[in-house]
Amino acid sequence: MFGLSDFYQVFWNSFYLGLLRLVFTFPFPILLALFLNEIRQVMYQRLTQTIIYLPHFISWVVIGGILVNFLSPSWGIVNIFLKQLGIEPIFFLANPDYFRPIVVLSSIWKEAGWGSIIFLAAITGINAELYEAASIDGASRLQRIWYVTLPGIKSTIMVLFILRLGHIMGNGFEQIFVLQNPMNLSVSEVFETYSYRVGLLGSRFSFGTTVGLFTSVIGMIFLILGDRLAKLLKEDGIW
Repeated sequence: MFGLSDFYQVFWNSFYLGLLRLVFTFPFPILLALFLNEIRQVMYQRLTQTIIYLPHFISWVVIGGILVNFLSPSWGIVNIFLKQLGIEPIFFLANPDYFRPIVVLSSIWKEAGWGSIIFLAAITGINAELYEAASIDGASRLQRIWYVTLPGIKSTIMVLFILRLGHIMGNGFEQIFVLQNPMNLSVSEVFETYSYRVGLLGSRFSFGTTVGLFTSVIGMIFLILGDRLAKLLKEDGIW
């Protein structure tokens, strides 16, 4: 595995994309949970929750088809808008520079709402008297969020962050596969698609197992490091 010429490029693609997901997609469910918690009208809150949860139940195959049509250089809505601004059409999915932003943004749109459920549940466990005391002391809404809500869900955030660290090399198969094409392969080939192409299509099943074991070991290393970092920061880890 280490002797293959393209292995290190695949390793970098997987790690870099996983890091981008961690940095940009992890905070969004927290922000959504804070936003939903501030909606006082129950009807509007439930309607908003339904709208942001729905993308989770849409298959990546369907979302891939939507993105292909929206970003098409010929008839895509995005390029039609760019033409109106006097900008030449861009073939987004054929340009390696746009692949990672498309993956990250589509991941946020699809999973951020569903991921906010855990943080919403943690927020409901905060003692309401803390908010009342903060209001009596003259704390604004933003100050109540900063000094009451966020500290109240800090342990939940830390545990989920550690678990996400352990999955940093896992980018999923479906999303990458439906958006992948020969023109963006230099940045879109990750371990999931690599083991599929070399291990399954090439009938090298032992190689596919090796790749899976390697990503599991890397994930375990990051999981342990994240837990140790939490302990150094005097926070609860997962052990």
